[in-house]
Amino acid sequence: MLSKQSQKGGDGSTNIQTEQMIVQVGIDEKRAREIYQEMNLQLKKDYTDEALKVANQRVSEFENRLMPKMEEVEGALGAFADPSFQILLVEAQKTAAASERPADYDLLSELLIHRFQKGENRIVRAGISRAVEIVDEISDDALLGLTAFHAVNTFLPVTGDINQGLDVLDELFGKIFYGKLPVGRDWLDHLDILDAVRLSSFGGLKKIDQYYPERLSGYIDAGIRKDSDNFAKAIEILNTNSLPRNILVEHSLNSEYVRLPVSAKQQIDSLTLIQQLPHAGRLMQRQVALTETQKQALYAIYELYDSNVNIRNENTRVLMDLWDKRANLKALKSWWNNLNVGIQITSVGRVLAHSNAQRCDKHLPPLN
Repeated sequence: MLSKQSQKGGDGSTNIQTEQMIVQVGIDEKRAREIYQEMNLQLKKDYTDEALKVANQRVSEFENRLMPKMEEVEGALGAFADPSFQILLVEAQKTAAASERPADYDLLSELLIHRFQKGENRIVRAGISRAVEIVDEISDDALLGLTAFHAVNTFLPVTGDINQGLDVLDELFGKIFYGKLPVGRDWLDHLDILDAVRLSSFGGLKKIDQYYPERLSGYIDAGIRKDSDNFAKAIEILNTNSLPRNILVEHSLNSEYVRLPVSAKQQIDSLTLIQQLPHAGRLMQRQVALTETQKQALYAIYELYDSNVNIRNENTRVLMDLWDKRANLKALKSWWNNLNVGIQITSVGRVLAHSNAQRCDKHLPPLN
C-alpha cells in the first residue's frame, strides 16, 4: 500500500503537515505592515541622522501607496512571506528613499504587484528587479516616452465599432500623456543607458498610418457589398447557423458595405450573442458564447469580403481622417512618425512601462 499526503493552501500561506493535521498560517494586512517595517530597519543604518528623517518620510509614503494596492489583489499580501519578495521589497524601499518624485511610489507599488502576479517567470522577475533599481533614475520625459511606445505595441481596442475603438484609444493615450512627449534623441539614449531599450540605426518603425491599419484590419477590410451575390451567401450562412442578420453591420468607412463587428479577424472567437429571457415579468439579457460551428460560419463570411485593394486603401485614408480628429491620437501620430530610429524595448523597459501605464489607468490588464 502507498500512503499519499497532499496539502493545499492559499498564496503566501505556510502549511505545517503531520500525519493527521494541516495548519495554515496566512499573512494579513497587519502582519504585512510589520514585515514592511522589519525590512525597513535594515536600511536605517545606511543613512545619517540628517538624511534619516527624509528617508523615513518617503518610505512611509511608499508604504501608504503600496498596502492598499496589495490588499485589492487577492492573495497578494501572502507575498510578504516570500524571501525573494522581501529582498525586492528592501530594494524598492531604497529606491523610494532616494526619490523625491511622489509618482515613483505608485510606480514601485505597481512593480511589486506585478512581481506577485508574474513572479514565477524568472525572465519577468529579473526585469522587475532591474526596473525597481532604476525608477528613481529615469527622467520624467523618458518614462513618458517609454510608456507611450509600449502602449502602442501592447494595447488595442477589442470593440468592433470603429468610432468607439478610436475613442477608446484616444482616451487611453489621454491618460498616458500626463506630460509633454519627448523629442530628439537624448531621452532614447537615456533609456538605452538604463537598459530599458535597445537602439539600432538599421531599420525603423512603421508609421502610424501603416501600423494601426495592419493591427486593426477588421476596421479597414472592405467587407461585403450590399445586395451582392456574396451578401446573399452571407445571409444564407447566418440563417443556416441560427445567427442574427444584424451581426452584419454597416461599414462606418464605406456605407455601401457591411462587415462583422470585429477589430481583427481573430476577434471572431470572442464574439458573443445577446439572448433575451423572460424573468419576473420582464425581459432579461444575457451573453451567450458562440458555438464552434457558429464561429466557423463567421470565418466563412469573412472570406466573402471584397478583396479590392483600392477599397481597402480608401478605408485606410478615411480611418486616418477620423484618427486626426481626435486630439490625443493626432499627437501620438505626429510624435511616433518622427521616431526615426529602430527601437526595441527590453524586459526591463516593458515591465517599467506597463507598470506606469497601469498607474495612469488602473483598468488596464496585467502584462502578459
